[in-house]
Amino acid sequence: MLRHAEAAMGTVFSFAVRDAEPGRPGILGPALAELHRLDALFSPYLPHSQLSRLARGELTLAQCDPLVGEALEHCAAVAAETGGWFTARPGGRLDPSGWVKGWAVERASDLLLEAGYRHHSVTGGGDVQASGEAAPGQPWRVGVADPDRTGFLAAVLAQRSDQGEHAAGFAVATSGTAERGGHIVDPKHGGPARGLRSLTLIGRRLARTDAYATAAFAMGPLRALDWVTAQDGYEALAVLPDGRRLGTPGLGGYLVDAED
Repeated sequence: MLRHAEAAMGTVFSFAVRDAEPGRPGILGPALAELHRLDALFSPYLPHSQLSRLARGELTLAQCDPLVGEALEHCAAVAAETGGWFTARPGGRLDPSGWVKGWAVERASDLLLEAGYRHHSVTGGGDVQASGEAAPGQPWRVGVADPDRTGFLAAVLAQRSDQGEHAAGFAVATSGTAERGGHIVDPKHGGPARGLRSLTLIGRRLARTDAYATAAFAMGPLRALDWVTAQDGYEALAVLPDGRRLGTPGLGGYLVDAED
């Protein structure tokens, strides 16, 4: 299995490609180039990124790379789908990171699939897009960090059998306060979102799964779990400030014992 870690977008992206030799890191070239291209386009911290220049009025949307407009269209769609609980302007500042980071992972995974590497996982900032199987007959597993105990897991999730070798994918995204504090903005009321320590969402494609996780975290636990339950193809695990774990009805199909 080929493994590689790449710094981009202020985080680390990790690759595990089962059907590639360890000595062939060159196969990751297009995926790594895509990560750095998206970073250069969308970083809100780089003053010369197209996003920063767009926000300052130095560029129009028509003058930007088409991917900028595409990302903002996706953000608008997710905002509508979540009833306004997702925004590309947290705190009034143009920043579509809630879509872009998951999108970057998803696009890197798609490039590996296009190159014929069907069994792999790509992780960015703790969020995962997996394809195929981790080993013949073995599902990919994702540990969900315990937001209150460094180095411990709140749960271990595994792709179901119907998400295995021939399925569309397995995506896991977590939003929470453990690493970056109260950075998720409640777009309805302003200020940091409250009511949850972490919210983990399971889906098939990471960009939307990650954006939905951000929106659901802002909703708070009860509204979030009701909303996720109503969405086809998604399940959620919520960790409350008192340590309780709550989940959607189908979550049990993904939970595994860490010792198994």
